[in-house]
Amino acid sequence: MSTSDDTASTGSAPPPARNVVLVHGAYADGSSWADVIPLLQDAGLHVTAVQNSLVSLAEDAAATTRALDAQNGPTVLAGHSWAGTVISEAGVHPNVTALVYVAARAPDAGEDYGALAGSFPAPPAATGFVHADGYVQFGDDAFLADFANGVDPARAKVLLAVQGPISDTLFAGRTTRAAWHDKPTFYAISKNDRTTNPDLERFLANRMGATQIELESGHLSLVTHPREIADLILQAAGAAG
Repeated sequence: MSTSDDTASTGSAPPPARNVVLVHGAYADGSSWADVIPLLQDAGLHVTAVQNSLVSLAEDAAATTRALDAQNGPTVLAGHSWAGTVISEAGVHPNVTALVYVAARAPDAGEDYGALAGSFPAPPAATGFVHADGYVQFGDDAFLADFANGVDPARAKVLLAVQGPISDTLFAGRTTRAAWHDKPTFYAISKNDRTTNPDLERFLANRMGATQIELESGHLSLVTHPREIADLILQAAGAAG
């Protein structure tokens, strides 16, 4: 891949999986995976995209667990951004054989992720939020310039239209477990991310001992680099990209 550099994993290779469950992040919905899904399906995998409520960690983890319950056998669980917290919580499910983090949070059990993130310089997107009636979302300018930087402008406007507002208290939820301690883990770092500090992403990936790629991408690498993200998921599934 000309846009990525692979780093050797410190963990064991995952067993083959025939299913993939994809979990979207905050300020988005399941359609954010639309360009990755057909690539995985073309490779013969059964794909399910979760629709998160973005109200609480408990609700989002429950939605992911329901999707995992419905899978027939070994499953790769992938999460973008906020969904890294969700898959860290729900990834202990016995069907899960590997975890894939895409520019994603990866808290340890009970960790104050906000405090951890605060030890790194704040990304530009941090100043672009609009709060109303107990929910928060990006203002239009911040969404397009920071959250969706690098995305084709017309596509970015579509993503803006389906932006999922989150509960003001969503990020206060703390995990009770961290599945990445026990499952093979993969991480796609976005080198040009304006929503999550890329050095924070590197810290999280290194802490997990994850197999890593670095992409010349903003936060939405699953939109701008679907082939590379699909290949990383296929690697986690024990299949060739």
